[in-house]
Amino acid sequence: DVANVISSDLMRSGKFAPLARTQMPQSPSTASEVNFPIWANMGIEAMVLGQVEPAGDGQYKVSFELVDVMKGKAGDANAVLTAGSSVVPAKKLRQFAHRISDIVYEKLTGERGAFLTRISYVSFHPGTQYPYHLMVADYDGYNESVLLRSHEPLMSPSWSPDGRKLAYVSFEKRTPAIYIQGIYDRSRTMVASYPGINGAPEWSPDGSKLALVLSKDGQPDIYVLDIGSRQLTRVTSDRAIDTEPSWAPDGRSLVFTSERGGKPQIYRVDLASGQTQRLTWEGDMNLAASMSPDGKSVVMVSRVNGQYRIARQDLESGAVYVLTQTSLDESPSVAPNGSMIIYSTIYQGRKGLALVSADGRFKANLPSTNGEVRAPAWSPFLN
Repeated sequence: DVANVISSDLMRSGKFAPLARTQMPQSPSTASEVNFPIWANMGIEAMVLGQVEPAGDGQYKVSFELVDVMKGKAGDANAVLTAGSSVVPAKKLRQFAHRISDIVYEKLTGERGAFLTRISYVSFHPGTQYPYHLMVADYDGYNESVLLRSHEPLMSPSWSPDGRKLAYVSFEKRTPAIYIQGIYDRSRTMVASYPGINGAPEWSPDGSKLALVLSKDGQPDIYVLDIGSRQLTRVTSDRAIDTEPSWAPDGRSLVFTSERGGKPQIYRVDLASGQTQRLTWEGDMNLAASMSPDGKSVVMVSRVNGQYRIARQDLESGAVYVLTQTSLDESPSVAPNGSMIIYSTIYQGRKGLALVSADGRFKANLPSTNGEVRAPAWSPFLN
């Protein structure tokens, strides 16, 4: 259902409120069929119109128009803001629907859409031969596929900036090690297997380095690994536990979780100077932070009165916005355009994935396999 996919995409962004089909006064397929005054009087600002027609050999021709209702009501010849069509195979209909959503989103907001992106996550299937699966799926949970199966735990997937590789932690040798795996060519390389903890890999924005957590020198600290040379640089050396690094968009600093103040809070370290500052002060504790793509805020897990919820803090003002109201929300990952956040939560008695818009206006649980799902990671923009 191409229309339903587009409607769901736009609603999840939190920036649109699509009209239910049962409330539509008519069902036009092209701008020439639209009775604009009726729609304008309902407060509708824009319409996505289209049709799907069989094109033979299991293919379909999908056509669409984005129409400005007020321009149409005024008789403006430029009421059609954009239009397009393509012949696609049946199995690509969802993908093309996401493409239409991206076009509509960018035309109406001026920001690039993130619906034609993917997510990775770990699913757990107890009682099976290979209970741990590293998965890749469309951003909305559909079209999932297994990248890797393992007897032992898999953790912390992280996308390379080109969207072609994943770094992750594997316990397949009974101790943690960090691997990089190609999504398309299935190549696989171990890049860190030091004594103790090897955890939380995060790609640098230019794809040349990994931030990671190692305990080879005592307490868990943040390090940066140059992937090409394998040169390792220690970033933090506090006596407290430092973990969960995430890069700033410009690659010049990291945010991370540290217990150096007593309880876990979010800190930021400048990689050139080593200067560190504490970012979070509200709540019992804050952890698992990542910066928004524009560098203006951090998204994190915030515990207040024993409840773990997804929150966003504006870095300039320090204002904190709690985005979810469930009790055990974890592992937030931000869409590459900053509009949505994916995270793991308890849903219908088991771990699953959910989406929340960056302003908290819209939330949705995502479909998944029968296993428990955790540690989601949002891909970069994909070509």
